[in-house]
Amino acid sequence: MQVVSSFSETCSTPILRLVNGVLAVICSILFYDIITHLTPGVSDTKASLQAIVLALYPLHWFFTFLYYTDVASLAAVLASYLMSLKKNYPSSALLSALAVIVRQTNIVWMIFIACTGILDYTLDRQKDNREYAVSNELVQEETVTSNQRSNMRKRRAVANHANKKSRLSSHTTHSSPHHASELFDDIRAVISSSWNMKWDLLASFSPFFITLVVFVIFVHWNGSIVLGAKEAHAVSPHLAQVLYFSLVSALLMPPVHFSFAQFVLLAQLFWKNKLISLFKLSIAMTVGFISVHFFSIAHPYLLADNRHYPFYLWRKVLNRHWSMKYLLVPLYTYMWFSILSVLGKRQKKLWVVGYLLATAATLIPAPLIEFRYYTIPFFFLILHSHVNDNRSWILMGVMYAAVNCFTMFMFLFRPFSWSHHESGVQRFIW
Repeated sequence: MQVVSSFSETCSTPILRLVNGVLAVICSILFYDIITHLTPGVSDTKASLQAIVLALYPLHWFFTFLYYTDVASLAAVLASYLMSLKKNYPSSALLSALAVIVRQTNIVWMIFIACTGILDYTLDRQKDNREYAVSNELVQEETVTSNQRSNMRKRRAVANHANKKSRLSSHTTHSSPHHASELFDDIRAVISSSWNMKWDLLASFSPFFITLVVFVIFVHWNGSIVLGAKEAHAVSPHLAQVLYFSLVSALLMPPVHFSFAQFVLLAQLFWKNKLISLFKLSIAMTVGFISVHFFSIAHPYLLADNRHYPFYLWRKVLNRHWSMKYLLVPLYTYMWFSILSVLGKRQKKLWVVGYLLATAATLIPAPLIEFRYYTIPFFFLILHSHVNDNRSWILMGVMYAAVNCFTMFMFLFRPFSWSHHESGVQRFIW
């Protein structure tokens, strides 16, 4: 009896909620470490400011105070990604396995992290080999130059040195997103390098493969990817979910996606190559209209549960008039063009494609509109958007704090009850 009583006290509601509080602190530390890794030279003050603002992200902040899997899931995924960035792939795979145990759909982010690790591993090795070859060539040229002691040859060697460094830089730095061939160049480079170092890759990334195999066996045994209510979480082709994500994410990063500079940048990109841009725009709009018309799903939980904010968003906005979902398609299209342009400034196109596929693979099968599902793809997005000015972070921090105050006020001071159901007091949550 004492053991049972002790276990009950240990697993009391306050203690269980404290677990998420501790995990939220760990997430904040991970935010800081990832920021400093992705942005070498960033000051401690700026990195701390960004980490604090990310900790205030409304979906993450709200569920910190509830005993739910969102914070633990985010902590495991971020820790796995940080280890991958530091090229500690066995630890990354172990943490990815933990993330999958916490939430099974994290298998998608494990695959994404493994793929980005392979991308970095192969391209870094290729870069090192190219630098080594250029260095040897320069040494040989400098030796010839010193033997001949010709001023003219010296000047030519210097010029050749600059040209080779320039060619090397063009290969190893991120080229402009306007170059359509960059994606295919990266794919060829990764395939070629992967084959040449296949045994090194197998040794480094086999833990990810083992986790994936175990997960496939689990899905076959379980009959579903989830452990809970399988019928309520049946896989559905919910393409509109990706559009909702773009809108929510962009609205939570207004200095990035709604600034005058971003409008001008997208307009310049459009006018620089009008025919190709018009073709891309027409394709995106067509996919958007098809998605909202044929693949916009109203889950029974969404229609019945008025405790969640998506219930009101669906009733008051998306389903207010039959035309509303079509009128929002141009806005969704702008959001995705803006998101991809921001990511394309600093990331390899192959990384951006991987992120887009991972986000789609996570969200499209989910029939229920849940903003919690957007948390992990949102953090990958904002961490790689490289927002450097403090003003934007402060503005986002103030906005997040205001949203948090509103949602906490509604949760604590606006309870209600269901007249048709004897389930006690109900509260508004995300």
